Amino acid sequence: MANTPLDIIRERMARRGDIVVGSPQSRRATVTKGSRPSTASRRGTGRDQRRRPAREQTFVARMVNQWWNRLLQSIYEGSLSEQEAEYESHSTKRDYLWNTVGIGVWGMVFPLLTVVCTQLVGAEQAGMFSMAFVTGTLLMIAANYGVRNYQVSDIDEVNSFSSYQINRWITSMLALVAGILYCTLRGYEPYMMTVSVGVYIYKMVDGLADVYEGRLQQADKLYLAGISQALRSVAVAAVFSVALFITRNLAVASVAMAVVACASLVLVSAPLALLETEKSRRWNMGEVGSLLRQCFPLFAALFLFNLIESMPKFVMEGMLPYENQLYFNALYFPAQGILLAIGFVYKPQMLRLASIWSNPRKRRRFDMVVFAVMAVILGITVATALFMGSIGIPIMSFMYGVNFERFRNLAMLMIAAGGITAAIDFLYAIITVLRRQDDVMKLYLIAFAASVVAPLILVATLKLMGAVLSYLLVMLLLLVLLVLEYINIRRAITRERNPFG
Repeated sequence: MANTPLDIIRERMARRGDIVVGSPQSRRATVTKGSRPSTASRRGTGRDQRRRPAREQTFVARMVNQWWNRLLQSIYEGSLSEQEAEYESHSTKRDYLWNTVGIGVWGMVFPLLTVVCTQLVGAEQAGMFSMAFVTGTLLMIAANYGVRNYQVSDIDEVNSFSSYQINRWITSMLALVAGILYCTLRGYEPYMMTVSVGVYIYKMVDGLADVYEGRLQQADKLYLAGISQALRSVAVAAVFSVALFITRNLAVASVAMAVVACASLVLVSAPLALLETEKSRRWNMGEVGSLLRQCFPLFAALFLFNLIESMPKFVMEGMLPYENQLYFNALYFPAQGILLAIGFVYKPQMLRLASIWSNPRKRRRFDMVVFAVMAVILGITVATALFMGSIGIPIMSFMYGVNFERFRNLAMLMIAAGGITAAIDFLYAIITVLRRQDDVMKLYLIAFAASVVAPLILVATLKLMGAVLSYLLVMLLLLVLLVLEYINIRRAITRERNPFG
């Protein structure tokens, strides 16, 4: 068996002086530069071993050590991509389980940390953090550039993974620069600037890690992508919470969050994708440029969609105290749960949906899947409304230490908006599979125009109620436009296949 890098280090240390190191086998076989140990020394060693039996490692410690050794071995051999994969593919049950865990934990980071902020530093600073997180999420969407679904459905690997990586690093760096410029233009003071940039870096890491997790999904190892996402999210939430508890300083906690996010990318997400997937062919600047062109409609539509979602919050920042950001986002979190739940249902099936669509004989089955998922969205929305109407609002009030009973009607409106948002997200993913993403750009521009006008009027007159109403009305408009466009796209494809039908 080949020596690991740790074994090599031990041997080198042994050659430097009178030290016996290494495994028990190597200690028995290796004698240091000096004379053989004395009898007393040997007896003492035996007594110590009898008194202190070796402890068995816990499962977590064993997994960490195995991963660390594998990572060091790969670096020592000079390449991560050329190592043999150790984890199996085509594991549907594990894909669903870990994708659900990954998305669920990732989705809980924002609501959990706002609760932590509210309890430790108050509603006003929690609102500041919420605003930074909203902007950071928008920048993450820009960094992703709408490539994930395109990458996963690239089943013939027309573009190399190396090109996808270069594309993502370019878009992520541009998004981070845009975030810093935004803070400067807004005139944020150093404290808010530090909080914002710390959150932005974390969200940029989310965007960068997404391309590696997309590669794992492309290789039919989605469960590994879910594990990567879950580990990063847990680490970020834990470090942020501990740092805020110790320092009571939001800026320090945000910087700590950024540092641990970067560490997770370097030590887990990127190496895992490179180790567990086939080595990619070299990147090609033509492919990178092609991705920028091909995915621009995807980027523009997703960015506009998230900007439309966030517009009430940006309008509130200029008109209302920061605590209203906390209230709006707290009311939105149950609605976000609907979006995450639907992601659990359809995202693991994106590769299979692309395969179904590629077979013209299975188009009817494809339409049935679309209808079934829309029905599931309706069911989850109704179930969420029933939960919030019974025990959900009291639970929220207890968690945040804020009386949300006065916002009961707003909570119901927000849940309806959440169901509509989930339907929009799913329909857009389906249109991406159909490769008709260009057709929806005009719809997002219409909705964006409405999202600029509606919040300005409604927030000025109805304050927080106006922000929720404007969000609901604009999302409803966009859903209607998307449904009509999807029907037109399917009719057009049917005519292309059978012009006489």
